[in-house]
Amino acid sequence: MSESKNIYPWQAEVWQHLNQDIKRLPHALLLHGRAGIGKYDFALHFSQSLLCTNPNSQGEACGVCSSCGWFSENSHPDFRLLSPEQESDTDDESVSTKKTKKKTQISVSQIRDLSSFLSLTSHRSNGLRIVLIHPAEALNIASANALLKMLEEPAEGVIFILVAHQLQRLLPTIISRCQKINMPIPHETQALAWLSEQGVKNAKQQLSYLDGSPIKVFNEQLQFDQLTETWCLLSLGNKLEPHIAAPTLILHSVETGIIALQKWIYDIVAMKLTSQIRYHAGQASALQALAEKVNLSKLFDLQKKVETIRKLASHPLNHELQMESLLLEYTKIFTTN
Repeated sequence: MSESKNIYPWQAEVWQHLNQDIKRLPHALLLHGRAGIGKYDFALHFSQSLLCTNPNSQGEACGVCSSCGWFSENSHPDFRLLSPEQESDTDDESVSTKKTKKKTQISVSQIRDLSSFLSLTSHRSNGLRIVLIHPAEALNIASANALLKMLEEPAEGVIFILVAHQLQRLLPTIISRCQKINMPIPHETQALAWLSEQGVKNAKQQLSYLDGSPIKVFNEQLQFDQLTETWCLLSLGNKLEPHIAAPTLILHSVETGIIALQKWIYDIVAMKLTSQIRYHAGQASALQALAEKVNLSKLFDLQKKVETIRKLASHPLNHELQMESLLLEYTKIFTTN
């Protein structure tokens, strides 16, 4: 979560609802909603408050008791966090020098390892134990079925908190065993007010670029400095020099550069067809000028190619040459007159 110790303003109503009768919480909660609205931060905050020995009248954790100290140090004996990153790459120490691959699934072994945790009692009398699973859609078929058995026969004093960005990817039987909480999307005024408090400048423009997610805006400030230069280059249209622009686009990361190009193309299409834009509120004039010169058929072809290449962004290709090739095609979709 951000440095703020409080929940986000748009989550206040959900927080109040969950704390109305804290002693009668269900054994499993499913927090779901759009990515980037603070669901995981909320789940962590709520977990800490449930484990705190001295929460305040609003249910907020005190932050100073031994339980809060353990939680902040990621060593609370009554808390388990399951995420794809926890899965070890290999059991063979002799090959431990190999590159670590980012895990995308929560394995069945991670779920089975919970058995000993669930069989224990809390470190304090009448205390809770909490299992936080994030993101829940990272469960594969085997791990989801293993978890289902635990949800069907819940251990006493255990609360499961599942966080999901894509509810449709969960097993219906998992969903049916949980109390669903539809986490709110912040209104633009709430998001802008919060970002202003964090000292973020040009927040409205950044908010539109990142699909209304104030959390993403806050976390990606360095990226926006680079994006401003990227937008200036793309505004050149057929005058852009691909060999100069390509390193700039992929400087932060290959995926960031491809997404930047993808969103820019989307807004050229939107401007051409509807005179509206979605992502680049501050570049409306430049996009209008490009839309007037673009060959729509060539633009659609480029759009499809960028979408295909985005799926290969993590592959070990020569990304600079690949980006140069895309940008060369980009310069050719505009008329020269």
